[in-house]
Amino acid sequence: MVRYDLRHLHEDFYDRMLELLDKEVKSGEVAIFLFEVVCNGKSNFDAVQKSADVIKEAGHELLNSLKFNEADWTIVVRKK
Repeated sequence: MVRYDLRHLHEDFYDRMLELLDKEVKSGEVAIFLFEVVCNGKSNFDAVQKSADVIKEAGHELLNSLKFNEADWTIVVRKK
């Protein structure tokens, strides 16, 4: 299991998440991605649904999606 902190990318983390899955995560391995859902003091939960959609479209398995704290979210993904 590997963990990646993508909070520094703010709302532009999707491409990096897919790049990590393609290049860094082994097939069948589980990865945890941490990203930001609050930007400039405003919650944007669209990122949660979009991240799930991106993972599904890429053919990977979304295992879990959890609120990490007031500003951040985690998703747990198994690479196919």
